[in-house]
Amino acid sequence: MSQRQAPPVSQGPAGPPPQGRPPAPAAPPDPKSGRAGQYHSTEDTRTFPCANCGANLVFDPATGVLRCPSCNSTREIPRSDAKVGLHDLRDAKIAAVGTRGLLSANDPAASDEHQVVCQNCGGTTVFTGTLTATRCPYCASPIQRDDIQDAPKTLPVDGVVPFGVDDKQARQNIEKWINSRWFAPTEFKKYRTLGSFSSVYFSYFSYDTTAYTRYSGERGDDYTVVVGEGDNRHTETRTRWTHVRGEVVDNFKDVAALANKGVDPKRVEELKPWPIDTARPFTGEYLAGHLARTYEIGPDEGFQLARREEIDSAITSTVRRDIGGDKQRISSSESRFNPLQFRYLLLPIWLLTVVYDSKPFQVYINGVTGEVQGSRPYSKVKIITAIVAAIIAIAAIVILVQAVR
Repeated sequence: MSQRQAPPVSQGPAGPPPQGRPPAPAAPPDPKSGRAGQYHSTEDTRTFPCANCGANLVFDPATGVLRCPSCNSTREIPRSDAKVGLHDLRDAKIAAVGTRGLLSANDPAASDEHQVVCQNCGGTTVFTGTLTATRCPYCASPIQRDDIQDAPKTLPVDGVVPFGVDDKQARQNIEKWINSRWFAPTEFKKYRTLGSFSSVYFSYFSYDTTAYTRYSGERGDDYTVVVGEGDNRHTETRTRWTHVRGEVVDNFKDVAALANKGVDPKRVEELKPWPIDTARPFTGEYLAGHLARTYEIGPDEGFQLARREEIDSAITSTVRRDIGGDKQRISSSESRFNPLQFRYLLLPIWLLTVVYDSKPFQVYINGVTGEVQGSRPYSKVKIITAIVAAIIAIAAIVILVQAVR
C-alpha cells in the first residue's frame, strides 16, 4: 500500500535555547480520552502545542523530550512504571478483531484517503492508506488521527519503542552505508536530491509463548569400518540409524513480526534484534513530528509470520539437539503453544526511498540501534571498468612471470 512521504520540516525562526529555563511540565490530559495533547473534535485529530509560543512540539530522539522547533523550549514526557500489557491470542474477542485485519470497508476511518484541516494553518492534510501520524505539507505541524486509536474495530496500540537515533545520526549512518556500496551509481549516492527521508513508526506484533513439540525421527551415529584388500584397503564412514521419539519445550519472548506491507520484508527482518523490553506504554507524544502506520495484518497472521521467520527454525534446532548423534532426520513434528500472548507495538524505522532509473530503492535504519539495511542499484560502467582493470592486472602479472623465466 502506498505511503505518502512528508515534506522536509520547516525549522522556523529557531534561536538558541532559553538560558536557565527548565523543561515545561507535561500538559494535562484532554477530557475526551485522558491522553496527552490537544484534541480537535472537528477533525478528530491531536496535536501537541508549545506552552511557550503556541507552535507544535515534536519528539526529539536525541534527548527523549518534546521540543519546539520555533522557540527551542522543551517539555518532558512523563515516564510510567506500568508494564506494556499482553493479550491472549486465543481470546475470542481479540481473535475476531484480528481476522478482520484493519477496519471494515464500511467504517469511514478505513478510507484509503482521509482529509483533515490543519488547526495551525488551515491547509488540508491527506492521510493515505494506513498512515495515522504525519505533518502538514504547508506548515509542517505534526498531526495525528485519533479515530484510528479509538476505532472499535481495531486494536489500540499497547506500547511504543521511541526513536533513539535522530535525523543527524541517521543521515551519517546511511551516508556511510551508501558510500561503502562501491558499485552503486554515482548519481544514486546523491540521495539528498533524489530521495525522500522519513522517520516512521511501523506496526509490529510481539509474541511471548511456550512451545511444546512432539517429534519422531531417526538418530544417526557415525562409525568407521575398514574395507577392501591390498592397495584398495581403506576406511569408510557409515551411519547407524535408530528410530527416536520425544518431546521438547521452547520458551519464546519478544518475538517481533512486522504488521505492515509495502516494504522489503527481508531487509526489515535484518534490522533485528529489537529492544522490545524497552517498550513504553503508548502515548502519542512519542509520535509527534514523525510518521506512523497502523497494522495491515492481524495478530493471527502475524504469529504465522513469526513462526516462519524465527520460531519454527528455533524449534527444529531444539529437536535436533534432543535427538543427538552425528546426524538427525525429523520425519514429523507437531507443536502446541500455551500460553500464546502478544502485544501491539510501534517500532521506529528511518526510511530512505530513492527513485533511480524509474525504479524505487529503499534503505532502512533501525531507529534504536542504527543498523542499516537496504537495496541499491548497480552501475554497469563501474562493474565493466572493474572487470577490465582485473583482466589487465592479471595479464600484467602473467607477462611479468614469463619475463622472469
